[in-house]
Amino acid sequence: MFYNWQLDDWKRFTYDKEVLGKPLDAYYQEKNKVFGLRGALSKKKEISAMLEVMILEAMKTSEIEGEFMSREDVMSSLKRNLGFDEEIKQVKDKRAQGIADLMVSVRKHFDKPLSQKMLFGWHTMLMRWDKQINVGRWRSGSEPMQVVSGSIGREKVHFEAPPSARVAEEMRSFIQWFNQSKKTHLSPIRAAIAHLYFESIHPFEDGNGRIGRAISEKVLYQGEGEPMILSISQIIESDKKAYYSALKKAQQTNEVTSWVKFFLNILISAIRKSKENLLFTVQKSNFLEEYRNLLNTRQLKVIQKMMDAGPNGFEGGMNARKYLSIAKTSKATATRDLQKLVENEVLVLMEGRGRSTSYELNMRLKK
Repeated sequence: MFYNWQLDDWKRFTYDKEVLGKPLDAYYQEKNKVFGLRGALSKKKEISAMLEVMILEAMKTSEIEGEFMSREDVMSSLKRNLGFDEEIKQVKDKRAQGIADLMVSVRKHFDKPLSQKMLFGWHTMLMRWDKQINVGRWRSGSEPMQVVSGSIGREKVHFEAPPSARVAEEMRSFIQWFNQSKKTHLSPIRAAIAHLYFESIHPFEDGNGRIGRAISEKVLYQGEGEPMILSISQIIESDKKAYYSALKKAQQTNEVTSWVKFFLNILISAIRKSKENLLFTVQKSNFLEEYRNLLNTRQLKVIQKMMDAGPNGFEGGMNARKYLSIAKTSKATATRDLQKLVENEVLVLMEGRGRSTSYELNMRLKK
């Protein structure tokens, strides 16, 4: 089996524009809906929505690689990078600081040409606490860079990247292609090819997936002339098996129609999810504005925690046990607080919970 970089037409990516017509139309239709909704938001609500999506993207792009971080660490890291004035908690997980640095840099400098210096900077931001790898430089060494699965002795090789000796030259070509392709490809198609191209070179010892997804975001931001509010990684993480399967097939050919179509569907799903998140941000803001004066400090902390779970709701609902754990209070106080929240119609009893007493936010009244 040959890989794409071993074929005679390597770097000459081709695709069938007719096949991509419908998913491209769907992408632009969904994107325009989100931009219309975003335009109706106040500046405060837009910033809130942006922060929520950035937190989600930071966590999901890391989870794809098997790294799980606390929401609080990611949120504090992003707020520090964005220059928020409010009091910010100390970040315990340095990885959260790294992914936040990367994401904010991509958003701030999306319009700048891609360069080796920029990529080395991103890699340093992301991996500077990892003492096991060469940070801020292309991979080196004679051992092949392989994507494998399976136990030791039974490994299955899914892909092998170009030898380290070729990486510097391959990346010079990639950077040149990236900066020139803005004139020749629609941004969603360019985002798909850029991601595939970068992942096929796999230029770093680690961090290629997260940087590859950041590259796709940079492409989309350039296409719009401003950062978008969407999380590609949320969709990829929800079905990693399909993503890796599609990537594996794409890395065996330079006719990339199937891959671009697959990636366009990821983008369409990401934009639809973005619309859902924007609507939820508005609901959340309106909800807090209406009920804030009825909430004590403990209740506000718990309600905010429930809202942090996003549009799908707080898993399992809220009960006295969870309440006292979050609010750091007694069972009696937790029970009283919950009763008051129900009386004020902030919380309602969850349906279908059997004998257990659990509550959900009464967001239905705010739609």
